[in-house]
Amino acid sequence: MDEHDLLAERFEANRSHLRAVAYRMLGSLSEADDAVQEAWLRLSRSDTSGVENLGGWLTTVVARVCLDMLRSRTSRREEPLDTSAPEPIASRKDGMDPEREALLADSVGLALLVVLDRLAPAERLAFVLHDMFAVPFEEIAGIVGRSPDAARQLASRARRRVQGAPTAGADLAQQREVVAAFLAALRGGDFEGLLAVLDPDVVVRADAVAVAAGGSREVHGARTWAQGAIAFSRGARFARPALVNGAVGVVVAPRGRLFRVLSFTIEGGKIVKVDVIADPERLQKLDLAVLS
Repeated sequence: MDEHDLLAERFEANRSHLRAVAYRMLGSLSEADDAVQEAWLRLSRSDTSGVENLGGWLTTVVARVCLDMLRSRTSRREEPLDTSAPEPIASRKDGMDPEREALLADSVGLALLVVLDRLAPAERLAFVLHDMFAVPFEEIAGIVGRSPDAARQLASRARRRVQGAPTAGADLAQQREVVAAFLAALRGGDFEGLLAVLDPDVVVRADAVAVAAGGSREVHGARTWAQGAIAFSRGARFARPALVNGAVGVVVAPRGRLFRVLSFTIEGGKIVKVDVIADPERLQKLDLAVLS
């Protein structure tokens, strides 16, 4: 086996780990594969004879590549949103299976990926590398060009944003029960189950992006809205509970890309108001956090 083949073999031994790091950094399987491929190109052009820990070296390279990609995404004001195609199961020309990407996003945590997209690139890198992959802050510091203490602060700020602000325990627990029942009924196409968690006079308001052409932006009454919601129950597999501005709501995020948010007002164990948000500018302003 020549030197190139040996290097390729060692790289392949690290590919799964590198892909996992890149996916959590970027929230996109195709972009993660691009980052891993770039790491291979850099490895093949580098003299690694003095590298004792090739896995660590490659992790650093992938992290740098991902950081550049995140910064480029931010500078172009690209939003990780897909507002044009709510159904992400169509085939893709590059051979990537969107269903497989959706499953991967689900295993990582759709709500987590949504919140990670709200972090500054350096914050996201510090949080992902340290909290998910136990990379020391001394190494993270070199990647982001800051001191270890500054890298630690980046991860701490990101952690606070991911975990969200404290919410009253009893109230939060009740909200979670109601939202869980709502999602279970929606996913199961259970009309009566939906009625059980909706106030009979529930008011549902949707922004212009969330409403289909010719549709109404405001619906009154549990039966009226439940009938329409059941018709779109297939998309509920991409819905997950999350904190939305400090209260329990629902994020709909195919492949980890935020598509829609449902913000609830819950009183007496019933949903009395629903705000359906799909406008990219409004979505970006929401304070979202992961529910443990």
